[in-house]
Amino acid sequence: MNIPNLLTLARIVFIPLLVVLFYLPFSWSMPVAAALFALASITDWLDGYLARRWDQSTPFGAFLDPVADKLMVVVALALLIEDYDAMWLTLPALVIIGREIVISALREWMAEMGKRGSVAVSWIGKVKTTLQMVALLLLLAFPAGHLIAELGVVILYVAALLTLSSMIQYLRAAWPELSRSM
Repeated sequence: MNIPNLLTLARIVFIPLLVVLFYLPFSWSMPVAAALFALASITDWLDGYLARRWDQSTPFGAFLDPVADKLMVVVALALLIEDYDAMWLTLPALVIIGREIVISALREWMAEMGKRGSVAVSWIGKVKTTLQMVALLLLLAFPAGHLIAELGVVILYVAALLTLSSMIQYLRAAWPELSRSM
């Protein structure tokens, strides 16, 4: 167990705390939940940076890091879907969640085929992740109808479009292997 893996585990521990904070009946609960989400987002970057910098990458960390990321994003999106109770927020959230499931399954399948490198994270994926985290932070921090929350919705739509674009990119890269297996 090293520091990058502990940071990843911390993100998983943050998930129930995020849910509890989000639902507390206090005026400060949403901004504090958003701050916790921001901290988790920073640890997402930091654990990868430290693992590379200190040469502490492990198979456990390589497995757990994307799981922690996906869990945090899906839980935040689920909280917001319930809170907003609106199709216009649910639609990009479901696009993002659906893509994460498809790409996770694709990466697992490609790893079994010994071709995981062909579905490595692209720059579009990194931009998508950054925009997604910013959107979720804004949506968690400000109530529905607030101007900054509306900006969060716009950014979430941009992230959803990049999500679809990156999914298409990953599927194209994996298509030779997929078509051989059909």
